[in-house]
Amino acid sequence: MTRESLLQAKRPVSASLAGPYGHPFHPILVTVPIGAWVTSLVFDIASHVVHRPGFLTQSSEWLIAVGVIGALPAAMVGFLDLFAIPAGTPAFRTALVHMTLNLLVTAAYIANFLWRHGDYAGGGSVGIGRLVLSAISIAALAVSGFLGGKLAYRYGVRVADETTQAEGYTSDGGRGSTRTPV
Repeated sequence: MTRESLLQAKRPVSASLAGPYGHPFHPILVTVPIGAWVTSLVFDIASHVVHRPGFLTQSSEWLIAVGVIGALPAAMVGFLDLFAIPAGTPAFRTALVHMTLNLLVTAAYIANFLWRHGDYAGGGSVGIGRLVLSAISIAALAVSGFLGGKLAYRYGVRVADETTQAEGYTSDGGRGSTRTPV
C-alpha cells in the first residue's frame, strides 16, 4: 500500500458530512443506537423481574425505534468513511464485514419492533422470542463494534496521522517545540 492510499483512508470524503480530518462523526453517532438497543435489552430482562412490566415492555419497544432511527445517520456517515478506504485492503474487507453486521442488526431490530408493535397493551413482560432476538442482535452488534474498533485503532481509518497526533504530546502542543514526543 502506498503512503497516499494510507492517507486517503484518514481523510474524509466530505468533511461537512462525515466530519473533519481526525474527528469523524460516525463514532459519536453510533452511541445512539448502541445505547438505545442495550437499554432495550436491559428493559426486556427487567420486564421478567418486576411486578408490573408493561412500562418496561413499552419503553423497550420505543428504545428499539430510537435505535433504528439513530442507526440511519450513523450508517450514512459510515458509508462515507467506507468510501475513503482503498478497495482490496484488509481494512476495506473489515469495513465491509462491519457494515454488513450493522445492516443485519438494524434489520433485526426493525423486525423486532414490528413484531412487538402494539403488543404491550396487555401489560405483560416481553416474550422470550423477542428477548432472544434482542440478545442475539446485541451479540452481533458487539462483534461489529469490535471490528469498528479494529478499523479505528489498528488500521487508523479516519484517525489523524502520527505527525498530527504527536502534536498532543509536545510540551507546547506542537507550536514549534523541538522536543521529541514520547
